[in-house]
Amino acid sequence: MYKKSTPQAGAPGAGLSEEQAATEARRIIDDAYRPTAYRDPSPVPAHGDAPAISQPGRPPMSQGATDASVLLLAGGTTTVMVGGTAGVLMYVSQFADPIVCGLVFGAPSFLVLALARLARRAKPAPDIHHHYAGPVHQDRRTVHSRTSGVWAKTSNQP
Repeated sequence: MYKKSTPQAGAPGAGLSEEQAATEARRIIDDAYRPTAYRDPSPVPAHGDAPAISQPGRPPMSQGATDASVLLLAGGTTTVMVGGTAGVLMYVSQFADPIVCGLVFGAPSFLVLALARLARRAKPAPDIHHHYAGPVHQDRRTVHSRTSGVWAKTSNQP
């Protein structure tokens, strides 16, 4: 059968009645579900008199400079990994041909450079904005197109 256990001395809930233990349990559960963070809803001032302070990490720079630095860091890391792998392979094997290792381990670098060149060329088309100084007439009628004859002649009629 079910046997009620009595709390040991020093344990939470020791020496409490059932009702007090239930109240204490409800309080503990409510505390567990209470949010632990508070967001201050008051608006942040738009400006202040304190000077700007550089934050830790990368220094502030333009988006282009940030992109270039990330590209340089990635390229440097890739070069170190590929070169280190080739060096370890040649040292461990003691008979690996340096020219073959250069070709095998250099190919990914050339592939990355080629992909970067392709990605640089593949820019999206720029937005085109037309600005007119005078009145503009825009015809919204439906145009019907008809092509007929052995010698194809297309006539667009409104």
